[in-house]
Amino acid sequence: MQGKGLGLFFVGLAVVILLAAAGFMAAGYLSGKLGLPGAVLGFILFGLAPAALAGGLGVFLYIRGRQQQAEAQRARQLERLLGLIQSRGQVPIDQIMLELHMDRQAVQNAIYELVSLGLFTGYIDWERMVFYTADAAQVGSTTCPNCGGQREFVGRGIVRCPYCGATLFIPPNMGDAAPPASTPARPPSAAKGKL
Repeated sequence: MQGKGLGLFFVGLAVVILLAAAGFMAAGYLSGKLGLPGAVLGFILFGLAPAALAGGLGVFLYIRGRQQQAEAQRARQLERLLGLIQSRGQVPIDQIMLELHMDRQAVQNAIYELVSLGLFTGYIDWERMVFYTADAAQVGSTTCPNCGGQREFVGRGIVRCPYCGATLFIPPNMGDAAPPASTPARPPSAAKGKL
């Protein structure tokens, strides 16, 4: 916010410099103390050049301030998402979307960002559309915490259960889960209804 305010100040200063220089040079020309070439040169040297510097600095500070504001807003949104999931243990995606004013893709991208930063471990049950927090040891094993089946590696920090379709989010510092050497074992009887 400070950068945006400072940027607007310098843009305003540039406008004041231009108006003051134009007024001063016009007064000199009309009073006969300055010729037209001298008034134009004076306006360029004492009006346009300083106004361009102040205006350029103002625009730069304003744009940078907006970027910082957007980054701060994104960080607050990620913090709220993480707090929401961790405080409740399990949260339906539609509730996250409603409370944080995000669409499904934005929620998914935010979760992936939290995983890549090592701030979130857990999984999502796509059938029920619910996020769950889980302790790192539970999520880091090769057994799905949702259905008990052996799961496969599908990407850095992201693992999918071949039986229930749950997506597990593994923090980067846990290492990658290795795929099973043979065909995955069938999950326990609790998952039979989901096949």
